[in-house]
Amino acid sequence: MAALAETEALLGEPRFNWSDPAPWMDLEQEFGIEFPADFREIVDAYGSIEINGQLYLNHPAGHLLHSLGEQIRGDLEFWREEDMAEFLPSPVGANPGELMPVATATTGEAVFLRVPDDPSSAWRVVVQEFDSPAWTLYVMTFGEWLVAYLRGEDVTVCSRNRAPDRPFYEFLP
Repeated sequence: MAALAETEALLGEPRFNWSDPAPWMDLEQEFGIEFPADFREIVDAYGSIEINGQLYLNHPAGHLLHSLGEQIRGDLEFWREEDMAEFLPSPVGANPGELMPVATATTGEAVFLRVPDDPSSAWRVVVQEFDSPAWTLYVMTFGEWLVAYLRGEDVTVCSRNRAPDRPFYEFLP
């Protein structure tokens, strides 16, 4: 996919390179959705990482300390609380139009994938700023959004000041 190639060109060679689909199948069965291919491909290539000391991506493999499944379960519970739900454009969950939490940032943003209204529609990215009630819908795929972030574009989470030389990543412990 183009998104992975562009991500590699900006972020560097991935070193996780997961090939077993079982963790994704378990996660998708649990939530009743199929995660977008570009998101899966990028996460399979890089694993659970912190990008630019700011953006956290997690892989669903259960043996990892930072598991996507655990993150999603916790974030769904958090965002379903009455006083938090008002800060999002739609409910969290796996139904059409709902938001699936998939990443967080040390700077206080939460990154969601918006479940398409129908199977032929594309997934979109919503970013919520924790320090304000603001959220932004990006009419782009996760891969497009991540590439924009890595280029230093302002996609609510912005890397310009965190990676002035070039984007970098580290595995999460």
